[in-house]
Amino acid sequence: MIKSKNSDKEAKALAQHICMSFFKARRVIDQIRGRSYEETLMILELMPYRLSYPILKLVYSAAANAIQNMGLNPADLFISKAEVNGDAIVKKLKPGARGRNYPIKKNTCHIKIVLKEKSGFI
Repeated sequence: MIKSKNSDKEAKALAQHICMSFFKARRVIDQIRGRSYEETLMILELMPYRLSYPILKLVYSAAANAIQNMGLNPADLFISKAEVNGDAIVKKLKPGARGRNYPIKKNTCHIKIVLKEKSGFI
C-alpha cells in the first residue's frame, strides 16, 4: 500500500479566550472529533448549544486554511484532532445589598481544530 503524497498535510485553526466553560465546549467537540468536514458542518448547525456557533466558525476557518494555503479538496477533509483546554478564570465583583460584593467567576477556554486529508490508498 502506498500513501498519497498529501497525507501528511494538515490545516490548523485556534480560538483563544472563548467565554465558555471548557466542560461545555468538550461536550460539543466530542461529537465532531473524527468526522468528515461536511458531516461536522451539519452536526454543528443542528446542535442546540450556544458554543456550537464559535466552533462552527473555527471549523470554517480551518477548512479555509486547508483550501487556500495547501490546495486541499474540502470533500476529502476530516477532523483529525480537536482539543479544548481551560484558560484563565475572569473574576468580577457584583455589587450587592448593604455595600457588599459578590464574586462572579467566568471560565474561558482555548479550542484547537486540526483538519487532515483522508489518505488515499492504492
